[in-house]
Amino acid sequence: MTHGSPPPGDLPPPRATGLRRLINAFRYSCAGLTAAFRHEAAFRQECVLAIVLIPTALLSAADGVGKAMMVGSVLLVMVVELINSAIEAVVDRVSQARHPLAKRAKDIGSAAVLLALLNLMAVWALVLLA
Repeated sequence: MTHGSPPPGDLPPPRATGLRRLINAFRYSCAGLTAAFRHEAAFRQECVLAIVLIPTALLSAADGVGKAMMVGSVLLVMVVELINSAIEAVVDRVSQARHPLAKRAKDIGSAAVLLALLNLMAVWALVLLA
């Protein structure tokens, strides 16, 4: 028996396919966004940032590519924050005890958010000042 497979005779329920799978995936994604908004202050702050920056980008004098890069950099920050929040939740679920590997995982996730924010600033500066 391979790791993670059910015991013989104990088959998992069939997975949804087609349109039902897409609907379920959409519902899970919405639940994830709701959970992040409800439980993560940084994500709420980034949502406010997006509410300000995305319309600003779309109304700017930048060309279409510049606008896409500006909006994409904002969305990238939010995506990285979601991944960072997921890492933190899993680490906390495994153990609340201080451990060097737990700290490393959380610090690396935080560093990823920092790099996404630096990318946002660089993209906006290059598009608006070039």
